[in-house]
Amino acid sequence: MSTPNLQAFQDQVADLLLRHRSLLDVLSKYGQSDASVNRAVTKAITECGCLELHAKRQPYKEEMNLHEAKDSMESHVKGQLCEHCTEVIRSELGKHLFYMSALCNLLDIQLEDVVKDEAKKCQTLGIFNLS
Repeated sequence: MSTPNLQAFQDQVADLLLRHRSLLDVLSKYGQSDASVNRAVTKAITECGCLELHAKRQPYKEEMNLHEAKDSMESHVKGQLCEHCTEVIRSELGKHLFYMSALCNLLDIQLEDVVKDEAKKCQTLGIFNLS
């Protein structure tokens, strides 16, 4: 089976979503799915222990060039997701994507256009995209 493109997935969500068709229902389920992703990652750290979080101040200095700055920044994540945690997090991310697609459907927005627009913005703004 081939991987569906974004439009095919969005169409599939439109066909499957029955119970939560109200915009308020979809917004609340989208928020709930976001929290579930956060909880699954947190449990990988606090319950399973396959990941560790070593958060500290990033070692950025203004005199660094871009390459040096990128090399010095850390994710603060140590370890690797185990098979079980990977499966759980992928499932939660899938639900989150489902409700994002449902939200796009209700607002008549094409998810593919959202991805294209964001990719274009990233290409244009580059490293300054999120600052």
